[in-house]
Amino acid sequence: MNELFRKFAQRTSAVVGSPWAFALALVVVAAWAVTGPLFDFSDTWQLVINTGTTIVTFLMVFLIQNTQNRDTRAVHLKLDEIIRSLEQARNSMLLVEHLPDEALAALQDEFVELHDQDARQNTAPDDGEPALVPNED
Repeated sequence: MNELFRKFAQRTSAVVGSPWAFALALVVVAAWAVTGPLFDFSDTWQLVINTGTTIVTFLMVFLIQNTQNRDTRAVHLKLDEIIRSLEQARNSMLLVEHLPDEALAALQDEFVELHDQDARQNTAPDDGEPALVPNED
């Protein structure tokens, strides 16, 4: 069941993420708008587009989330392999995505401090590179 859904989600995501799918959606919306005067812009006419878009959106959320979860997992595994293969990298970073938010915040603070130390040591003239500013979220 999982493999069947994965294949379906990937194929569907690829199709609906294409320029052709976007063009088709534009045609559907344009056709709906053009038919407005034919139906006197009735409540039923409005309900057709509202219901259709709601159903499509509801179903697409699950498909997109599935493909996003798979992609995120693959990226983490690739990064884990890179970390594992570098001698100077800390293997404790391999599963950092599973740490609680407080531990992630502490790691972020550590990397901000490392960045600040590096910036203090490298007092070369401005090389045109933009300054890195930590995300304060």
